[in-house]
Amino acid sequence: MSLYHPTVARLTYRGLLGRRRALILFVLPALLLVLSAAVRVLTGADDQTATNVLGDFALATMVPLIGVIAGTGAIGPEIDDGSVVYLLAKPVKRPTIIFTKLVVAIGVTVAFSALPTLIAGFLLNGNSQQIAVAYALAAAVASVAYSAIFLFLGTVTRHAVVAGLVYALVWEALFGSLIPGARTLSVQQWALALAEKTGGAGAITADVGLPLGVTLLVGATVAATWCAGRRLRSLTLAGEE
Repeated sequence: MSLYHPTVARLTYRGLLGRRRALILFVLPALLLVLSAAVRVLTGADDQTATNVLGDFALATMVPLIGVIAGTGAIGPEIDDGSVVYLLAKPVKRPTIIFTKLVVAIGVTVAFSALPTLIAGFLLNGNSQQIAVAYALAAAVASVAYSAIFLFLGTVTRHAVVAGLVYALVWEALFGSLIPGARTLSVQQWALALAEKTGGAGAITADVGLPLGVTLLVGATVAATWCAGRRLRSLTLAGEE
């Protein structure tokens, strides 16, 4: 059984990139690049400055916001306007629908977050101490987990965008900075564990060890995807009844 359906993927891409939400997908990376170029001109190449910009803006703010837009947008609008019924009526397996939409969400999130993060890192300090590559890698793996989590939210609530913003901006950004224990349950910190290992010694620090970070990233992605599939299956049953 193929888990990827090209037609579902094409429709999902069209839905994500053909709506007004696509404007935000372009604005956030553009803002990061402009900011990075301005910082480089004003302060010169500095490793600590690069870490601050890539950590505080790119990984902590831009990546989760793009994840919210792509993850919830991959299925949420179809559920909200009822068009998901037509999709579910097609001879396509429910796991295939979820997996295809997850692949699209991941692709969009990585393209609009990891790649700009890499370019911004080179603009900031020329990839000194592998900082640009490390944060791009962190953005890529975080994109996978965020896409799965927010895709799941898109199947369970009509307010998925709000719920996603609460998690990304309130839990990770606010509580994560104030309550040390909350960082253990943060996609950002799980991804930083990989960045810490990739970057130069002492250049990047994470509050979670690499084995735990990787385990939690994989676990959250698999669990969210499975739950999204279960939720879609229940929507099918409700429609048939």
